[in-house]
Amino acid sequence: MKKLLTAPSKMPLSEVEIQLYQNVLKLIPEVSLNLMAVKVTNHPEDFVGWCHELIDVCKNRINFELLEPQQLPILKKIQTTLESGITISQLKTLRIAPWPVVAESIKAQQETLVLDEQLALLDYLTPLKQQRLSDMIEEDKLAFAGKHTAKHDPSIYKFDVEWFASTKSAKNLHALMSASCVELDDALSHIPLEGDVTQAQYADFVTGYINAFNVLENEKATLAPATRLLAMRRPDIFTPVTSGSLDLLCQSLSLVKLTNRDFERYWHEIVMAIHKQPWYLQDQPEDQLEATIWQYRALMPCWFTYYSSDAKEQSNYYRALHKPKRTSSNSAAPKRRGKESAEVLVDRALSSDEIPAHIKNMRDSIVSEVEKGRSVDETINLMRTIFG
Repeated sequence: MKKLLTAPSKMPLSEVEIQLYQNVLKLIPEVSLNLMAVKVTNHPEDFVGWCHELIDVCKNRINFELLEPQQLPILKKIQTTLESGITISQLKTLRIAPWPVVAESIKAQQETLVLDEQLALLDYLTPLKQQRLSDMIEEDKLAFAGKHTAKHDPSIYKFDVEWFASTKSAKNLHALMSASCVELDDALSHIPLEGDVTQAQYADFVTGYINAFNVLENEKATLAPATRLLAMRRPDIFTPVTSGSLDLLCQSLSLVKLTNRDFERYWHEIVMAIHKQPWYLQDQPEDQLEATIWQYRALMPCWFTYYSSDAKEQSNYYRALHKPKRTSSNSAAPKRRGKESAEVLVDRALSSDEIPAHIKNMRDSIVSEVEKGRSVDETINLMRTIFG
C-alpha cells in the first residue's frame, strides 16, 4: 500500500493533478491504518490508473467493520477527490485527442457509460423538442429539463432523464416551470433547431431566459439549468454543466471558474473552446454508432467524466425497474397523474402493433387506472391477463 500511495510522486503530473494528489495525502492519515491493512498488487504508472486503483481500495477492499463512524466521511472525501482527478485528467486528454481516439474510448466504455440508456434519452427528446414546453405533458417537460419523478413510468421512459446535468436541485427553474413555461419557450425559440447558432442568437436567449424569472419573487436566473435546456435543444452545440461539473471543466480547460451568472463567459470560454477541439471539427463518420455520437458531440465532456462501475445500477431508470412491487400491507398509495399525461402515455403504448385490438378498445379503462398511479405496462399486462 505504501508503494501505491507514493507512486504519483514519480509521475509527470500537471499542476492540477499535483494539487489533487496533495489533497488526497492530507486526508490519508485519518484512515492510514485501515488502508495499510489492504493488500495491493496492482501499481499503475499513470495518474488516472492510480486514482481508479485507490478508489477500488476505498470502495471495495477496505474493511468497513474496522472503520470508526467519523472516518467514513473522510473515506468518502478521498473517493470524491480521486473521482475529480480522473475527470480532470480525462477532460485534459479530450482537449488534444483526435476523433478516432475519442470514438474508440467511448465504444470501449459503452457499458460503464450506460451509453444505450443515454442515447435512448436523446433519441426520445429529438422529436419532443419540436414542441414548446408549455405544450408538453408534465413528464415530458421534466424529461427535457432533467428532473426525475416517480411519475416517469419506466415502461415509457426507458432511461434516466437526469443524464447530462441533472436539474433536480435547481429549484428556481422548476418553480418557474410550474408557474409558466411561456417565457422559457420564447427564450428557447431564439436557438434554431438546425444549422449554426450565432452569438447574437445565444445573447437573445440569455436575455429572454433571465427576464423569464421576473415572474417569480426573489428568484434569479442561473447558468447551469440554462445549459441543460440548451444542450437538450442542441446537443451538437451546447455542453450541459452542473455547478460541480463546471468547476472540473474549468480546471481541465485552465480557466478561472465561472460563476452561476457567467452567461457570456460560458459562450466564449466553454462553447467556443469546445467547438475548436480536433474531435469536434471531425466530419460525420460513416460508422453508425460513431455517427450517432457525432450528432451529440457537444455532450462529449459528459462522456469523459468519471463513471463508477455501478453507474447503471445508480440510474433512476434501473431503480424504477427494480423497485419492490407494492403490497397492500406496506406501501403508500401511488401518486396520481394528470388525465392529459395518462392519455398521452397510454396512447403511446397502445400504438404498438403488438397490442391486440380488443385491448386497444379498452383505452378509457386503461387511462383511468394509469391516472390513479398504476404503470402503463402493469395496467396493459393486467388487461391482457384477464381478457387474453
